[in-house]
Amino acid sequence: MLPWSWAQQRLEKSHNYWITTAKPGGSPHTMVVWGLWLDGAFLFSTGRQSRKARNLASNQHCVVCTDQANQAVIVEGIAEEVAAVELRRSFLKRAERKYKFDMSGFEADILSLKEPIYAVRPVVAFGLDEKKSLNAATRWRFGPQG
Repeated sequence: MLPWSWAQQRLEKSHNYWITTAKPGGSPHTMVVWGLWLDGAFLFSTGRQSRKARNLASNQHCVVCTDQANQAVIVEGIAEEVAAVELRRSFLKRAERKYKFDMSGFEADILSLKEPIYAVRPVVAFGLDEKKSLNAATRWRFGPQG
């Protein structure tokens, strides 16, 4: 079995993440996003009118996957919009460092809560390292919902 620290390392270091949300009719919508694994949650930003945000407004359940399928971490969780301005400010600074991308053009809308930042808290997560074989596939459960 894989230790949770193995999964956390991949969640922190992944460059791109796949996020799957559910459309109002139930069909899936998957998109690539940038984000941060921070304090036990996956944080990402998106436009309030994006398909992801509209989907999460009606169904907070989603799936987040790291970018390396040969060392996959899949997190099934619940997304909540981050309201704390200090956490939003920290997200902007950390994302700018991680992606070497100027986030100043998004700062006003993110800090004023016009545009959302979501925190996806895991309910269950899966890890698979193909070098260790399928016998090392691991499931982690979190909290009362997991």
